[in-house]
Amino acid sequence: MRTKSIKKNKINVVTLGCSKNIYDSEVLMGQLKANGKEVAHETEGDVVVINTCGFIDNAKEESVNTILDYVQQKENGDVEKVFVTGCLSERYKPDLQKEIPDVDQYFGTTELPALLKALGADYKHELIGERMTTTPKNYAFLKIAEGCDRPCSFCAIPLMRGGHKSTPIEDLVQEATKLAAQGVKELILIAQDLTYYGLDLYKKRNLAELLKALVKVEGIEWIRLHYAFPTGFPEDVLEVIREEPKVCNYIDIPLQHISDHLLKSMRRGTTHKKTTDLLSKFRKEVPEMAIRTTLIVGYPGETETDFQELKDWVQEMRFERLGCFTYSHEENTHAYNLEDNVPEEVKIQRANEIMEIQSQISWELNQQKIGETFRCVIDRKEGGYFVGRTEFDSPDVDNEVLIDAKTHYLKTGEFANIKITDAGDFDLYGEPIEAEVSSSSSPESFTKIM
Repeated sequence: MRTKSIKKNKINVVTLGCSKNIYDSEVLMGQLKANGKEVAHETEGDVVVINTCGFIDNAKEESVNTILDYVQQKENGDVEKVFVTGCLSERYKPDLQKEIPDVDQYFGTTELPALLKALGADYKHELIGERMTTTPKNYAFLKIAEGCDRPCSFCAIPLMRGGHKSTPIEDLVQEATKLAAQGVKELILIAQDLTYYGLDLYKKRNLAELLKALVKVEGIEWIRLHYAFPTGFPEDVLEVIREEPKVCNYIDIPLQHISDHLLKSMRRGTTHKKTTDLLSKFRKEVPEMAIRTTLIVGYPGETETDFQELKDWVQEMRFERLGCFTYSHEENTHAYNLEDNVPEEVKIQRANEIMEIQSQISWELNQQKIGETFRCVIDRKEGGYFVGRTEFDSPDVDNEVLIDAKTHYLKTGEFANIKITDAGDFDLYGEPIEAEVSSSSSPESFTKIM
């Protein structure tokens, strides 16, 4: 016989996938809290809401396994109800309803009011910026747009998130102001495509104007840009990054590949030369900028010649930050019509080769930092270290600065000047100093200028 859960009327929100999903879960929890509901993030509750990812095979598998796990807990009487939302549910709702019918209800990415109703809550339109943040107190994600209008052949995001819709500048400033009042010091701007921001609302690319408005928010000290698209990049953003101290000398710009015929097949709207010229302009206009990119290997038709071109280019560009993914053959995308003809073991080998190259580049760049001093934010204490970041590093994906907690005390959520004493491939080691010193005015201490 099933036993009743002792965690009555508590809603546990479980988040899978990217920072956009984290943001959506935070908005959901903020709405629930405003309705007087008891809510928690990834702990315990008799009602579970799983915010799923449906981007690539590994993410889909993780989402399905998580659903199955909570359905089993429901069978065991450990939870009362299981609801599923997010990208996987948006993309595969009929299949999921058929294959996992014990879920109480499935919701898509745009069905927040309906999900709230199922949870006994009302959608409150007036809650601009009211979120229950799950990140460390010093930073938060700020989603400036939803959806994507880009035609990339390999990407299923438009199927799950719809077309691009920008959030008005005044709403984003209001949200940033509320976050700052809660102690948030760093805003990480996210969207499927930051550089498309404003075209729908203002009939022009308006990311630069948004940044100029956000830097005026008192209490915000760093603003970081994630997920910029290379084609049609609004170059006035470079001036803002260079001139505004609050805007980090950092950009995340997924480039995916560099072979012309693959870029054409991927429908990226650019070429090897245009991409390299754009990066050269970044280095010229903002010499201190740390550039993060992601690449895809094993795309249909990728030859050894294409891969060698990519390897040579990675060596040439010397990105400060780089991630590499193997191609995932996604149904209902344009590339799904192509033969997925690169064997999985070859995809993995190619990804490993790219990351070996990047590991060496990262080590060399990190060695240049030894002896330099950087302003760092201290995110947390972990094990025997305080863990911080420079303005050139985003949380979870980039380098961290480790400070020995046995010999030094630092306050989490605050900034400190850290002198780098040692460095590995992807981590820096340092010690705090008293003087207000920063090496950020010395480009050679951080990046290699092309």
